[in-house]
Amino acid sequence: MARDIVIKSAEDIEMARRAGQLAAEVLAMIEPHVVPGVSTEALDRICHDHIVNVQGAIPANVGYQGYPKTILTSVNQVVCHGIPSPDKILKKGDIVNIDVAVIKDGWFGDTSRMYFVGTPSVLARRLVETTYEAMLAGIRQVRPGATLGDVGHAIQSVAQREHFSVVREYCGHGIGRVYHEDLQVLHYGRRGEGRRLEAGMVFTIEPMLNAGQRDTRQLPDGWTVVTKDRSLSAQWEHMVAVTPEGYDVLTTWPGGTGAYAPI
Repeated sequence: MARDIVIKSAEDIEMARRAGQLAAEVLAMIEPHVVPGVSTEALDRICHDHIVNVQGAIPANVGYQGYPKTILTSVNQVVCHGIPSPDKILKKGDIVNIDVAVIKDGWFGDTSRMYFVGTPSVLARRLVETTYEAMLAGIRQVRPGATLGDVGHAIQSVAQREHFSVVREYCGHGIGRVYHEDLQVLHYGRRGEGRRLEAGMVFTIEPMLNAGQRDTRQLPDGWTVVTKDRSLSAQWEHMVAVTPEGYDVLTTWPGGTGAYAPI
């Protein structure tokens, strides 16, 4: 089998976990600031200062392929890669994904989660909670000998049960000393198909579900991706290592999962 996938040692995985935990800490730190009236630019500034001055880490997104900011803020119909802006003011009822990546001692940590700004609509809450459940279903398929198709099928099954669609243009990826390593984790698929998982693989699982159709389009800024039909979109992301026994989530939340089902 071709070794295009980087297999990590136990020591490597601990380094990846350290970076992953720092990224997760950023998401916990920013939660009280995600309120009506705040700009996504302000959230970006807070996250940047925390990563640099508190964590002593490097914001991985700044300058990555020309990206100008520390975090990605995807609000309502934005699927992914939303750029923080002083003009984007959060309002009651919004849902927002914040995606953060840090570098610590040469290792990347990458994770994202959804936030409610005030009280969301019934549909928005169901979409956000279903997307989390779908990510969880995918993670629980991870073990040596399973396939990436098993992971994608589990995610797709949860989405389709609730009549939501899975975005297909963007996927999870291998991660370690390189931000995006040679492994594509699709969030749809068939059981038994695709790459077989091995202990030591580390990758992200980050499904994007739309309340409407799965079709997307990129805005002229070259980054922001929105649903074509303007329907709501949600995303969650964790870093996962394949262990001899199953899986190990490297980006667990410092404060626990709250109302969400534990991994």
